[in-house]
Amino acid sequence: MTIDLHTHSTASDGTLSPTELIKLAKESGLDAIAITDHDTFQGVPEALAAGEKYDIEVIPGAELSLESPEGAGWIHVVALWLPEDATELQKAFDWVQEGRKNRNHEIVDKLRSLGITITYDSVAARANGTIGRPHFAQELMALGVVSSIDEAFKVWLGDNGRAYVPKRKLTPEQAFPILNSIGATSILAHPFALGLNLKDTEEVVKDLMGFGLDGMEVYYTEHNDADTKAYKEMAERLGLLISGGSDFHGSVKPKIRLGKGKGGLHVPTELLEKMKEDRRAKGLPV
Repeated sequence: MTIDLHTHSTASDGTLSPTELIKLAKESGLDAIAITDHDTFQGVPEALAAGEKYDIEVIPGAELSLESPEGAGWIHVVALWLPEDATELQKAFDWVQEGRKNRNHEIVDKLRSLGITITYDSVAARANGTIGRPHFAQELMALGVVSSIDEAFKVWLGDNGRAYVPKRKLTPEQAFPILNSIGATSILAHPFALGLNLKDTEEVVKDLMGFGLDGMEVYYTEHNDADTKAYKEMAERLGLLISGGSDFHGSVKPKIRLGKGKGGLHVPTELLEKMKEDRRAKGLPV
């Protein structure tokens, strides 16, 4: 019995529509799936409808990118059980998306200054929702500039790439009051991505708990056995909920399979039940 609480669709930078994603979850034998697109919940209504159609539980969510402390890598928070009416969160996402659009134009300008004949319209045509770097990577492949998505990120689009442009992010001080007010369950995604040792990671986690962090993604595609053990012990020591997910994106990350990651991922269904118990105890819907 397994679940996947970190997935992406065409509403952000995945390659399967929300309906296709949920259908695949059913075919993969998952008990439940969360749709958690980047800085948007645009795909949630379609995913919920697909859940009804294919008889699989769908948790409405989103993944937020937050400002990180100096010296740390990424802070991403998976917000689960988003309500239908999340006006304040939508306003925050609108602000982020405005910055993302400006960033995308800057990436185009950088690539063109480096001799690549790419256009914003050609990249936008590859996206059904939010335009992201995977769409740039697909266009670079189509232009013959690179031979793989990995190469596109390594050489051009990644944090150390020649055309990298940082994106606009919310701060924890901005994001958590909104998530708390709408009754979301907030999970720190892929803690390894902080790029810190365990002691410093725990300090960041404690700081986030002060804002209202509920849990940590212990089971994750890129966590090895030692990582999983260490983060599980940390979560239990701090009294955090334990979560997990594949970070499935579809063909732009072909090595990552829904519910299985790179083959060894297993997120137990009972973790979802513990989250629901926590929400019921707080008087929140499940």
